[in-house]
Amino acid sequence: MPSVDSILVQIQGFLALYGLRVLAALAIFIIGRIIAGSIRKVMKKAMDKSKVDPTLSGFLTSVVYFGILTFVVIAALGKLGVQTASFIAILGAAGLAVGLALQGSLSNFAAGVLMIIFRPFRVGEYIEGGGTAGTVRDIGIFTTELTTPDNKKVIVPNSKLTGDNIVNYSVTGTRRVDMIFGVSYGDDIDKVKRIIQEVLEAETRILEDPKPLIALSSLGDSSVNFSVRPWVKSGDYWPVLFDLNEAIKKRFDAEKISIPFPQQDVHLYKVEK
Repeated sequence: MPSVDSILVQIQGFLALYGLRVLAALAIFIIGRIIAGSIRKVMKKAMDKSKVDPTLSGFLTSVVYFGILTFVVIAALGKLGVQTASFIAILGAAGLAVGLALQGSLSNFAAGVLMIIFRPFRVGEYIEGGGTAGTVRDIGIFTTELTTPDNKKVIVPNSKLTGDNIVNYSVTGTRRVDMIFGVSYGDDIDKVKRIIQEVLEAETRILEDPKPLIALSSLGDSSVNFSVRPWVKSGDYWPVLFDLNEAIKKRFDAEKISIPFPQQDVHLYKVEK
């Protein structure tokens, strides 16, 4: 059985051999963590000053912080005598496996970063894309949340939005209301244009510039078709569309302007036997 003196000698030898390494590893970890935190704060301030989206800036600064911290931990382990080459290889293999497993998520992440940087649309705007349409409620790193006109919540993957056309109905602030009204061939077209003009002038939500268009667009099979195209603010699009349809129909009825509907003449012939 070893004596107490021999055990103390062994402990002193161990501390002499590894004590400085442990202290050096702790110093590397503490100083590295402080440096990583400082870099994170500087990046956050710079991004806030440049008005980078808070979601993107928070994510990027976290990635940089933990990336630096990973190298700090590897350096500290190396100071302790741990073979870090195999450790780095394991991390690389694990990173590759995770990247392949999360390929779709990484694609959505990249698309989210591009949308936040280039801003094809903003929160509160009405867009069409990814096979749906609605008002943007939230732009996340992986998904975008839309609310449809009938108040349904739709979560669209970012890669699906950026991989197709995006129609932004709100970005210019104005929209054109496209309507077509058909009247009978027997009606006075000048009178029809005058009635439509009066209805448009009575609607205060219609913009004066650009001026509304009233034009005879086509001669159909059973009707003379007028294209009516007033401009309104984006938020007034649907109310103005519905109200104009109702107002013009009522004026046509009051002025005895007929709105034809498709008809077919069926001729019956008696076959003599």
